[in-house]
Amino acid sequence: MRKFLVAVFLMMAFVAPAHAQPVSMQAFWQQEFVGKDLKLGSVLARTGSYTRYAVTYRSNGLKISGIMNVPKGKGPFPLVVLAHGYIDPDIYRSGQGLAREQDYLARKGFIAFHTDYRNHASSDDDPNLMRGLRLGYTMDVINAANAARNSTFTFIDTDRISLLGRSMGGGIGFNTLVSAPGVFDSAVLFATVSSKAAENTNKWLRNDPVIRKEIFAKYGSPESNPAFWDAASAYTYFDRVTDPVLVLHGTADETCPIRWANEAVAKLKSLDKDVTYVKYKGAGHTFFGSTWTKSMQESVKFLKRTMA
Repeated sequence: MRKFLVAVFLMMAFVAPAHAQPVSMQAFWQQEFVGKDLKLGSVLARTGSYTRYAVTYRSNGLKISGIMNVPKGKGPFPLVVLAHGYIDPDIYRSGQGLAREQDYLARKGFIAFHTDYRNHASSDDDPNLMRGLRLGYTMDVINAANAARNSTFTFIDTDRISLLGRSMGGGIGFNTLVSAPGVFDSAVLFATVSSKAAENTNKWLRNDPVIRKEIFAKYGSPESNPAFWDAASAYTYFDRVTDPVLVLHGTADETCPIRWANEAVAKLKSLDKDVTYVKYKGAGHTFFGSTWTKSMQESVKFLKRTMA
């Protein structure tokens, strides 16, 4: 409880000015993040180590679906919220994207709580998602932790909740760390996208019709209005980070170039943040074989240290 009260104090201490740009990190963190009504649905699978459930929760009013792997035993168990990378919502299935990590964490004694995000699987739709530069995904991740913490499930250790994000989910992790410091004990970020909104937009979103017709028309492109894009970037506000971070990246990642991780880690270190950086020589965007096993061993070691 003391740790949570400290987190609340930190969030209150970082109040944005009233003139914050409507689409910006500052405007985003001024909102109240309301996560509640975590519900277990049907049993999807049983193994010798855990039970896999369909779940739903409320994220600022929207119903969000997901899955939860709960270790067998009395508990309470530490919980890790998993934030998956980009998968076309039209083909996405609940729990998709981090199946290996869900299984591994549950077998190691962690509750694996994978959020589908809004507009995915059986979650409610948010027609304004792109107008807000997908910050709704970040809200859903923050509210997954809040919903778990506000639940009455005795198998959840509400004093030990961390985050694991991969690719786009890594960028969501950076957003979370600056928007809601203290909500998570720590964050593990795999093969993350850039912490700079302009770089992500230039690579993936420039041709999205909403981005071009509404965001570019109103606020300008990264070239014409860099101040807007800086204000929409977690990188700009890394001074707000209070939680330990583990960054894992392959040197041969062609989807998310390692320079993005290098830039983020260098900035965090320059601000004396608790950041650990592990590079995997020759690894691409998706880790395989022994590289993946080593990365998960590193992640569990980090989680145990930072969730103690």
